[in-house]
Amino acid sequence: MSEPKYKRLILKLSGESFAPPGERGISMPEVVHIARQTIKAKEQGVEIAIVIGGGNILRGAQFTAGNSTIHEATAHYMGMLATVINGLALQDALESLGCETRLMSAIKMDGVAEPFIRRRAKRHLEKGRIVILAAGTGAPFVTTDTAAAQKALELDADILMKATRVDGVYTADPEKDPDAELYHELTYAKVQEQGLRVMDPTAIAHCMEHNLPILVFNYRTDGNIERAVRGETLGTRVGC
Repeated sequence: MSEPKYKRLILKLSGESFAPPGERGISMPEVVHIARQTIKAKEQGVEIAIVIGGGNILRGAQFTAGNSTIHEATAHYMGMLATVINGLALQDALESLGCETRLMSAIKMDGVAEPFIRRRAKRHLEKGRIVILAAGTGAPFVTTDTAAAQKALELDADILMKATRVDGVYTADPEKDPDAELYHELTYAKVQEQGLRVMDPTAIAHCMEHNLPILVFNYRTDGNIERAVRGETLGTRVGC
């Protein structure tokens, strides 16, 4: 087995990855599929922390467009709670496969998750546990993309990997434009200049400032997480 290229990484999962394509809610077969791939990657000797979105359950934006009843900040907090629900599902999926985990939340909720403390999270990783990071940054008006970039920097990760349902970053939406071409490599500057949908602009800025590489790849292809950990060529790599 090849040695992993990275010692520690952040894996960013969207909430949509927990549901069948085009649907909402949580599909445990989908979650177990991700869990099984993640464990195989971890078994190569890499430390993995996972940042989760919550769009399969709720998006804060759906309560803010033309609706003044719910304050926008409240809607964002509701979205953060959705990520904790996803975190609990992923934790049970991983543990059902024999993997030791810790679920840590940026919002205090002692009954279901540990509070996120940087030193404690790093210690869990060093002990071989998969750490699931929920509730974003704990503050409204910040996406889980930005939370993933911030956690990657806090935990001294070697790379930020964003799992998507397509093979990487394209010149256009490949699900709508059959002529869209895949970028294999991009610079942070080109992502910003062209407004490419890699991650949100704040996350890109964080990564660029600290020279943290990003890999965007298709998690639905079996073995891709393992291949990414080994440093094989796949998806789109974003760097200097």
